[in-house]
Amino acid sequence: MKTIDQSILDTLAEYDSATVQNAGILVRGFVHEDDDYTDPSIREYISPGAKPAVGYALTSTWAPLNEPGEFNVNRMDYFDAIARANVPVIVVQQDVEKPARRGAIIGDGMAYQMKALGAVGALVDGNARDVPGIADAGLPLWATGRVPGHGPFNMLEHEIPVIVASLNINPGDILVCDADGATRVPVDEAPDVAKMCAEVRAKEGAIHRYFSVPNFTLANWEEWKAKS
Repeated sequence: MKTIDQSILDTLAEYDSATVQNAGILVRGFVHEDDDYTDPSIREYISPGAKPAVGYALTSTWAPLNEPGEFNVNRMDYFDAIARANVPVIVVQQDVEKPARRGAIIGDGMAYQMKALGAVGALVDGNARDVPGIADAGLPLWATGRVPGHGPFNMLEHEIPVIVASLNINPGDILVCDADGATRVPVDEAPDVAKMCAEVRAKEGAIHRYFSVPNFTLANWEEWKAKS
């Protein structure tokens, strides 16, 4: 996994996912939304707190209901990868069963293990269960749903490209996750995106202050249009 200085991740964590997405536009221009941010199907079930969860994507695919056959992989390999990363990771799980999103692919037992090994969040295209227990484990959680159960429940592959809530995620991508969802930041772009976040925040702050003046008038609006 390619990594960058932790200070860049710390800087990204000072901004919300929307600001980071806007900063990405300033760096590289507009890209397809499926390479940029999650769709509305993702839900924040456990908040990361005052700041977003920011980490490197550690990806995996799962089949919660049926035996997957030859593609089954020992999930301990995946947990080993979390432990060996030695950097903050967002565990990213995709339910690839057909039909998908019927059984749970993350629960509180997994959450305790993942948190202890270095995960700072879980982003799941599929269902969670034991959500109060996941909260007790202290693992921020985003998922597309909740159910109470699963079947044989196997991991198929890990550290491969996956799709979560329409977002294409590669192993090692940086993810910024908060109440709006997840924004993807390619590692090579992260230093420039982090720098641009301050510019986005300054521009938005100027707008907010201008339109917050008491007794805003039509003259104020015309002045704004003239400057824009």
